[in-house]
Amino acid sequence: MNYKFLNIDHVQLAAPKDSEDQARQFYSVILGMEEIPKPDKLIGRGGVWFQCGIQQVHIGIQEDFQPAKKAHPAFEVKHVLELGEDLNKHGLEVKEDDVIEGVKRFFVNDPFGNRLEFLERN
Repeated sequence: MNYKFLNIDHVQLAAPKDSEDQARQFYSVILGMEEIPKPDKLIGRGGVWFQCGIQQVHIGIQEDFQPAKKAHPAFEVKHVLELGEDLNKHGLEVKEDDVIEGVKRFFVNDPFGNRLEFLERN
């Protein structure tokens, strides 16, 4: 075996048709991720991409969209509790979870109902 996993390049989440502006509002304006251009050959498919540290978050359009309720990405965040407070101020329900020792974490649903985890290791 000569191959070696190096990193996760991106996570793709699904969203309903014509929801790019909602995705921009949530992922860019509220969370502060930078929108990045999609390759020209993929623009016609819809969706929007964001930079998250060295990884990317791709929001893809899905005709028969169903949100991911259990499967989810987990984002490591410095000062995660401050993020939770900001999300509360935007009217988002923050579900705290303290079952992992040494980890502050919570869950939030994006505008499409996809589950997202945010965490910080102590």
